[in-house]
Amino acid sequence: MRFGYSERCLAHDTGERHPENPDRLRAIRRGLAKRHSVEYTDADPATKDEVAAVHDEAYVDELEAFVDDGGGSWDPDTVASEGTWDAALSAAGLAQWAARTALNGSNGRDTPFSIGRPPGHHAVRDDAMGFCFFNNAAVAAQTVLDDGTADRVAIFDWDVHHGNGTQDIFYDRGDVLYASIHEDGLYPDTGDIDETGNGEGENATVNLPLAAGAGDADYCYAIDEAIAPALTRFDPDLVIVSAGFDAHRHDPISRMRVSSEGYALMTDQIRTAADEAGAADAYVLEGGYGLDTLAEGVSMVHETYDGRTPVADDGEPDAKTESRVDELRSLLDL
Repeated sequence: MRFGYSERCLAHDTGERHPENPDRLRAIRRGLAKRHSVEYTDADPATKDEVAAVHDEAYVDELEAFVDDGGGSWDPDTVASEGTWDAALSAAGLAQWAARTALNGSNGRDTPFSIGRPPGHHAVRDDAMGFCFFNNAAVAAQTVLDDGTADRVAIFDWDVHHGNGTQDIFYDRGDVLYASIHEDGLYPDTGDIDETGNGEGENATVNLPLAAGAGDADYCYAIDEAIAPALTRFDPDLVIVSAGFDAHRHDPISRMRVSSEGYALMTDQIRTAADEAGAADAYVLEGGYGLDTLAEGVSMVHETYDGRTPVADDGEPDAKTESRVDELRSLLDL
């Protein structure tokens, strides 16, 4: 893969003991360096106007002023420092780079993966929350729609937390599909199965909350039986994966049981679904707070695109997962 990375993203200082910290990116780079020859690309930061295409201008201005004043705690979880403004614009710019690069034909071993921070999928139209300031995947999707290089974009979010911000931004629109598999009842406690979009966006939101303890077989079944059919029906030009790695069985802040190999299996499924839809695919980093498991997860995605065949899971999905998938398929007439 080709990785988007900027040293500017390290300047977002969340303080001691905060789970979303610069060591996350350092761990990814160390993990990739152990086994892989990796190409890194920096990208221009997103502009204020590009960010304001998915966020309210008043919020963007408020955040800029907050950072100019030295930052602090925006809310109990979301911390800004003097470097946050540049880091957030840089993370959004890297996501734009990934989307544009994919649509320009980079695929296979050249498939782009943006490893910026702060993450983005909790940032709603008019507020920061959940460690997120600008919604990187949403900025990237809107950018390529505005560029005219895509007419329809799908965002698939496998972070353990529901991407309430991405859903909020596109809930009433039919040109962006937002699909999420997440742990039921976990922060921010959104993403109910019956949240399927509104108006022109009807059936363009796909939520699959799974019970705590779901593992590889559950996730793979959910993608095969619900997410992939939804992507196929939507027929996107681009699939952006909001790639969080906090559903890993050893991540410190979730109760899911996905293995490192599970991320390779999911990558292969999404790559296949995108290929069958004739869509480009790109990856944008979201969460993942165990440094070793985060690095391992990103490496699994990279190795899958580099030609490694994932080892198939012999397990069976839980009956609760099968029931939830059946419910979603019925709701969306899949």
